[in-house]
Amino acid sequence: MVYSLILSNIAKHIQLTKKEEDLFLSLLEEKKIRKKQFLLHENEISKFTAFVNKGCLRSYSIDRNGFEHILQLAPPNWWIADLHSLISKQPAKLNIDALEDSELLLLYREDHEKLFSDVPKFERFFRILTENAMAATHSRLLDYMGLNAQERYEGFCNRYPSLMRSLPQKQIAAYIGVTPEFSSKMKADLLRKQK
Repeated sequence: MVYSLILSNIAKHIQLTKKEEDLFLSLLEEKKIRKKQFLLHENEISKFTAFVNKGCLRSYSIDRNGFEHILQLAPPNWWIADLHSLISKQPAKLNIDALEDSELLLLYREDHEKLFSDVPKFERFFRILTENAMAATHSRLLDYMGLNAQERYEGFCNRYPSLMRSLPQKQIAAYIGVTPEFSSKMKADLLRKQK
């Protein structure tokens, strides 16, 4: 069932009646995007949050030297959006694209508002998601400031073991803030240590 993953994601934080569940599901839009296809371009205004049912997305910026800096990876069972753009209705500072063919469920901004008024417990759900995102960003920032590249790489391996197997080294490098060559060297060193 296309909705089973998102419903189990919600059930971790709030319990819905059948009527509330039906309302929520009626507001979702199914979307499939191919690998390398954009969900959001920098300077567009973000109009929705996306739940990843299948595949993997990333949000990232490109600096003036052309280097990509990945802010978030979103494998299945994760939500992704440019929250600043979504909330402020200002142009996005991030790009969001697919790292592999992906199946998404979109919830538009105006439907968030409808949910909040019709099913107030969704405010709690999205508050928890926002708090978790803020905590993860805070932790990542502290890691970036306080850990060396090898420690950041090992932290990524521990946090995202499934992504280690599926993502190219270039994407992992952009996430932890190193060159792809350095990332490959760290991977080889880690594999040697495990033998």
